[in-house]
Amino acid sequence: MTYRAMRLEREDGLVRLTFCQPARGNPIDGTFCAEFCDVANELSSDPTVRVILVTAEGRNFSFGGDIAMFLQNLDALPMQIRKWTADLHMGIARMQRLDAPIVAAVQGICAGGMAGMIAGADIIVAEFSTRFVAAYAGIGYCCDAGSSIMLSRRMGLARARKYLLLNETLDAQTALAAGLCDEVVESEAVLARAEVIARQLASGPTAAYGEIRRLLVSAACEPMDAQLEREAQGLARIAGTADAREGLTAFGEKRKARFIGR
Repeated sequence: MTYRAMRLEREDGLVRLTFCQPARGNPIDGTFCAEFCDVANELSSDPTVRVILVTAEGRNFSFGGDIAMFLQNLDALPMQIRKWTADLHMGIARMQRLDAPIVAAVQGICAGGMAGMIAGADIIVAEFSTRFVAAYAGIGYCCDAGSSIMLSRRMGLARARKYLLLNETLDAQTALAAGLCDEVVESEAVLARAEVIARQLASGPTAAYGEIRRLLVSAACEPMDAQLEREAQGLARIAGTADAREGLTAFGEKRKARFIGR
């Protein structure tokens, strides 16, 4: 499929998802929401996807929601928000269910809903000049785009609450200390470093990654006995995969495993 707000490129299991409206600050608008849902559907039906590298063109990653679009018809905005979030939130949920890990390379301003969305990535590499802007309370709004979930998972509930309620802007080092990103590098190295991580994951046991991703999500809400059963069932499923067989065989033969993603 061809998209306007984003671009998909594939290479040996590595999928690059690039937000490509830099002149507008890569906004979250109606087009973005619909296309993100379509992208999630496309990737979830492709068994060759082994890692997703999320980047954005331009000086800033994203300014978040498109305020200019919000202002066009304030009376109709509540209904529009229901329509946009129906697409966006479905896309976010389906991306979170994928086996393929998500790596993000972030630069400049990453604000509002985009900060919340990107917090859902498994590994986030930011450049030193990155600023994560809460934004919502500054315009009198509450959060969406999974922000309440993703920020709480990354930062902890108390830190996420402070970030959102006080409408904080976190520089890269503060975000790193809070858990909102995983590495901070020089501007010229951010894409290269994120790609190194993505390629490492692309050569790994994709099905096992998927089980790990989902187990870490359910750990926050399942009782201990239910979570232990999830772990047992997940491990049993993975034990039957080609990658698990290869991993054990390679360990026994004292060589590096050659995973194929299934």
